Amino acid sequence: MAHHQHAAGARRISVLGAGAWGTAVAMALAARHDVLLWGRNSAAMHEMAAARDNLHYLPGHPFPPGLTIGADFDAALAHGSDLLIAACPVAGLRPLLEQLKGRAIPKLVWLCKGFEYGTGLLPHQIMREVLGDSVPGGALSGPSFAQEVARGLPCALTIASSSAELRDCVVAAMHGGNVRVYSSADLVGVEVGGAVKNVLAIATGVADGLGLGLNARAALITRGLAEITRLGTALGGQVETFMGLTGMGDLILTCTGDLSRNRRVGLGLAQGKALDTIVNELGHVAEGVPCAKAVRDLAARLGVDMPITNAVAGVLFDGDQPQAMVAKLLARDPRGEASLPI
Repeated sequence: MAHHQHAAGARRISVLGAGAWGTAVAMALAARHDVLLWGRNSAAMHEMAAARDNLHYLPGHPFPPGLTIGADFDAALAHGSDLLIAACPVAGLRPLLEQLKGRAIPKLVWLCKGFEYGTGLLPHQIMREVLGDSVPGGALSGPSFAQEVARGLPCALTIASSSAELRDCVVAAMHGGNVRVYSSADLVGVEVGGAVKNVLAIATGVADGLGLGLNARAALITRGLAEITRLGTALGGQVETFMGLTGMGDLILTCTGDLSRNRRVGLGLAQGKALDTIVNELGHVAEGVPCAKAVRDLAARLGVDMPITNAVAGVLFDGDQPQAMVAKLLARDPRGEASLPI
């Protein structure tokens, strides 16, 4: 296959993980850069390379010519000499970082949103635990459905990192056309917003599935934002971050958009379906499910009030009925709206 010619300023980037979002990001970058998309399942990667389409996770979106598909990990690392992008779920981040140990890594950006189950760690904390502070790292987050990005529709994202050099690199690589990229140094705030909104989307799906109406949905999203902000500031995030793309923006998208997997989990629960059935039907990871447990434990440990998150965890793990969850939230004692920190 003839090599695709890229303009001056093109970077060599590898995306590690070929799910829907990793594929969409790789496609968006391949318009301007030399991009390799790696996945661990070599049969699936051969199929993708032949079809020039991710038939399993993102069907119907043909790959641009500048995108190379591969299943060789060493080749992927060698290819991504300017930037590596980890596009795995939170549960896959630690194993992927373990594979990178002792390798020469330029810069690493992760796309996953959530707390690690069992440890309650955010992605940047997992990164520090496994790779130390030697590799500049950052989180790329924001309201972004893979299908829309793959179609070239407009999207705004935030790159969060303590490294100004890494932030500048990602903005230069991605910003342009229909993708806008903003920069933030508040890594904790950006990661907490991206994690907790998935739990709240399950709550909104339940309320919508029970036919509680748009007023109830708006109330849930607003009080949900207050929960995110309480937890995020307790962990050291900045209040303004939660009003931005990775807080309010991502929360609105995931709670209201019908492409949201977490919202669909809530809709399924409202229909009385078992969690296993819902997750199997989705065929994708719904990060809000493991995240609900991790966030409930963390909030309890920090003494942060998160009634919506607790109610969702009750339905997912304690056998609470969806109707009872909503009743529990409605029966809370009245209080001044601003009586809590936010």
